[in-house]
Amino acid sequence: MKPIRVGLLGFGTVGRGTYEILRRNQEEIQRRAGRGIEIVKIAVRDAARARTVVGAGIEVTDSPEQLVGSAGIDIVVELIGGCDPARALVLEAIGNHKHVVTANKALLAVHGNEIFAAAHRVGVMVAFEGAVAGGIPIIKALREGLTANRIEWIAGIINGTSNFILSQMRATGASFESVLEQAQALGYAEADPRFDIDGVDAAHKLTILCSIAFGVPIRFEAAYMEGIGKLAAADIRYAEQLGYRIKLLGITKRTSHGVELRVHPTLVPMQRLLASVEGPMNAVLVKGDAVGTTLYYGPGAGAEPTASAVVADLVDVTRTHTADPDNRVPHLAFQPDALVNLPWLGIEDTVTSYYFRMRVADRPGVLADIARILADHRISIDAMFQREPSEGENQTDIILLTHEALERDVNAALGRIETLPTVLAPVIRIRQEELL
Repeated sequence: MKPIRVGLLGFGTVGRGTYEILRRNQEEIQRRAGRGIEIVKIAVRDAARARTVVGAGIEVTDSPEQLVGSAGIDIVVELIGGCDPARALVLEAIGNHKHVVTANKALLAVHGNEIFAAAHRVGVMVAFEGAVAGGIPIIKALREGLTANRIEWIAGIINGTSNFILSQMRATGASFESVLEQAQALGYAEADPRFDIDGVDAAHKLTILCSIAFGVPIRFEAAYMEGIGKLAAADIRYAEQLGYRIKLLGITKRTSHGVELRVHPTLVPMQRLLASVEGPMNAVLVKGDAVGTTLYYGPGAGAEPTASAVVADLVDVTRTHTADPDNRVPHLAFQPDALVNLPWLGIEDTVTSYYFRMRVADRPGVLADIARILADHRISIDAMFQREPSEGENQTDIILLTHEALERDVNAALGRIETLPTVLAPVIRIRQEELL
């Protein structure tokens, strides 16, 4: 049987990893796929440089349009990233009746509905395991392994850069700014790290997981994003004293009122497995009604971990590309005509527990005033401690943990608390999740 012919759009870190895995494990992959999988063409900006890397018989071009229009290609692998020109190239490949494999989470989070609809119309596949959590097969687990379950919620560490920064802050006691510089020096963070530390990257990935879990259209604009840039070493330390660790989590839940889709720093109890995920590693917890809670852990980025997912997609497409399109696994796990438009909940409609750090004057009655305002807004205190001020110091930190409360009520209460003359700085608020 003739090999499946693959064209690569992009030959950066993941592109080279994909090339290397296919070359190194060619025999093993063919035994699994039932036929060979061969890269026959690569489109890259610096074609001359790519030619010095790839073997003979692989055509290298600087024209991605030529690649997606080539009659000699069965599967286009899009690894250029971003939305432009990736969106146009993917849609052109689909229009030319080519299957697509992509690791581009931003493209799918923003344009996924359009891309999947186009693929469905012409009967081709779009595979995207590498778009979420690198080498962790979380897409396949949700679409296939957990298909018997009604998924209740997902909570994941899905940005390795932020997790590395928080891990180092906890281990060393250093400030966010100094650890960010270390992450950049080690290559874990970009020169402009905002995409990672502001929660955008995690929100792209979470948006995709949400749609697969609940059978809803992709809607990135519904995601709430809050990054880690305002966290202080003191918050990491106080959380430890209370039995928690702080992680940037992507959380999506199906509630009786609608779907939550949020990324933010979160207090996680130390006894939970997610709390022990350190450095640049990723982990995703999924709660299903039948199976209970399952954990998926591994490297969330890197050349070969992400390329591992890309090659797995190539094998899947190779196995099923001749199958009746109606009998393939749907892109978003649910049949396209069975997706539902559930209500989307804003962050103000979220119910969770909270950590508050309040910088206050060290004088009698301060805590009583704060507790009274919280009670007025139906917020009850679960735990509290006050840092002992140093000799001669006239201010201190009060740390509060609350029971579950509505975010809208919390906003109103903090607005009043911050007007108290004894509260000397804006209140630091971190949401807390038990993940049971």
